[in-house]
Amino acid sequence: MDFLQPTSWTDALAVRAERPDAVPIAGGTDVMVDLNFDRRRPGALLDLGRVPELREWAVDDGQVRLGAGVPYSRIIDELGDRLPGLAMAARTVGSPQIRIRGTVGGNLGSASPAGDAHPPLLAAGAVVEVESAARGVRQLAAADFYTGVKRNALADDELVAAVLAPVAAGPQQFCKVGTRNAMVIAVSAFACALHPDRRAVGTGIGSAAPTPRRATDAEEFLAGELESAGLWDTRGELPDALARAFGERVAAAASPIDDVRGSAAYRRHSLSVMARRAATWAWTEYRHDRRKAA
Repeated sequence: MDFLQPTSWTDALAVRAERPDAVPIAGGTDVMVDLNFDRRRPGALLDLGRVPELREWAVDDGQVRLGAGVPYSRIIDELGDRLPGLAMAARTVGSPQIRIRGTVGGNLGSASPAGDAHPPLLAAGAVVEVESAARGVRQLAAADFYTGVKRNALADDELVAAVLAPVAAGPQQFCKVGTRNAMVIAVSAFACALHPDRRAVGTGIGSAAPTPRRATDAEEFLAGELESAGLWDTRGELPDALARAFGERVAAAASPIDDVRGSAAYRRHSLSVMARRAATWAWTEYRHDRRKAA
C-alpha cells in the first residue's frame, strides 16, 4: 500500500486526480479502524494531515469557513460561540485523543449515518465545499451531500475542502442517545437550530435513517406555529403541547432500522423525546437572551 503525503492543497488535488484508488485520511479515526479490521485494503492512503489550508477557519460576511482538517478539539475551543450546535456535537465525539485527531471533513468523507457532525450541519443550513484539479470548486447543501449508507456525492477526483456555515443567529442544541455516556456510537441523534433572523427552524437527524436527514415538515410546522402565535416577537413561553407535536413530526421523518445498538421503535421514541427537549432548551435560551438584552 502506498502512503501519499502532500504538503499543499494544490498537490493534494493533483495526487487525488492521479490516484483515484487512494483513500483520503485526515485524523484516521474511521479509516484506520477499517484497515485494522481488514474491511478495506486500498491501493494507497492519501494523508491530508500536512495540508495547512485544511486546518484553517475564518469568518467572512457572517459565515464561517471551516477547513475540512480542523479537529473537533479546536471547534470546541474556538467556535463554540459561532457554531454552538457543532461544538456541542464535537464534545460527544469519542475521547479527548479522538477529538484532537478527528475532523468534520473526515466525518463527511465517511458519511456514516451515525456521524456526530452531520445533524448540526444540517440544522445550521451548512454547505459542503468540494474541489477537484480538473473542474475546480463546487458547493453542495449538506442535505444533498449524503447519497446513501456511508456514501457521499464526491466524485473520484474530488476532496472536501471546507464547510460553510452561517454564524449562529440564535440558539442551537444537540442531543445524542447511546449505550453509555461517552465514547459511543449514537443510537440516535438530533440537532435543532433557531434562526430568528429569518424566523426559521433547522433540524438534523442522525443514526435513524440510511443517511443523515432533516425533518422539513417539523421545521415548517414549528416555525409556522411560532409565527402565528406571535412568539418570535414576544418570546413567550413555548407551549409543551407544541414542543411535543414538534417531536412527533421529527420522529415521523426518520426511517430507522433494528440493529445491535437499538430497535427502530426505540430510535423513533428517542428522537421524539430529544426533539421536544432540544426545542424547549433552545427556546428557553432564546427567551433568556431577550431578558439579558433588556
